Amino acid sequence: MEDFLKELFKKQDYEKSNFFLLAGPCVVESEELVFEVAEKVSAICKKYRIPYIFKSSYRKANRTSNTSFTGLGDDVAMEILKKVGDHFSLPVVTDIHTAEEAAIAANYADVLQIPAFLCRQTDLLVAAGETGRIINIKKGQFVSGEAMQFAVEKIKSTGNNKIMLTERGTTFGYHDLVVDMRNIPIMQVHGVPVVMDVTHSLQQPNQSSGVTGGNPEMIGTIAKAAIAAGADGLFIETHPNPATAKSDGANMLKLDLLEELLAKLVKIRMSTI
Repeated sequence: MEDFLKELFKKQDYEKSNFFLLAGPCVVESEELVFEVAEKVSAICKKYRIPYIFKSSYRKANRTSNTSFTGLGDDVAMEILKKVGDHFSLPVVTDIHTAEEAAIAANYADVLQIPAFLCRQTDLLVAAGETGRIINIKKGQFVSGEAMQFAVEKIKSTGNNKIMLTERGTTFGYHDLVVDMRNIPIMQVHGVPVVMDVTHSLQQPNQSSGVTGGNPEMIGTIAKAAIAAGADGLFIETHPNPATAKSDGANMLKLDLLEELLAKLVKIRMSTI
């Protein structure tokens, strides 16, 4: 594991050869939801000695419909993220969308995440790198694993080498994504940890209803394949009741199903090292 990740997880007791996990609800819907998910996922990760980063977006800037929920308000949501991280002694990851947001979000989050559609935005990447935080760049649905070296170079140009890359599927027609597991070792060649975004890779975007669809039945398949392919970490959005979630409910994992999945993934990981 990279030194910057060891530092990030220093408050956690984890198996050094394990994968790490970024997990939580897609967006901060309420303080109650965030605390419920963080408490349950943290307990599961402690049981299986999985290093854990709590994930939730303070705002969803990329929405299909103008009527979709975008957030509670940036200040309110970021305060909730800081509160949950402090309460459970967990690092927190959240998305940023503009260069101006980088320094603000860095006051609340340990990891700043660059959304896939923004992975080529130079000003955003440079501003994120300049915060000194760990930067998780999601591979664009339109970008090859090889080409992500240029995103890495933009962060490194700021003197920040704390970088992760995340595979989240590639556009396949208008309404589907396909996951190419070759991108895991391809992006590891760039000298950074590589994460598999299990749930977003199962989105079915651009639906005529204005709400993104998904295929959550395949979450286990994608997760197991990613661990077998050598992914350093997994990204899984989870919710107590995805049917009522205010964002990405169609592809999130029901919280009650997470432990069974992680138990299987740990076994796969330990059998491949």
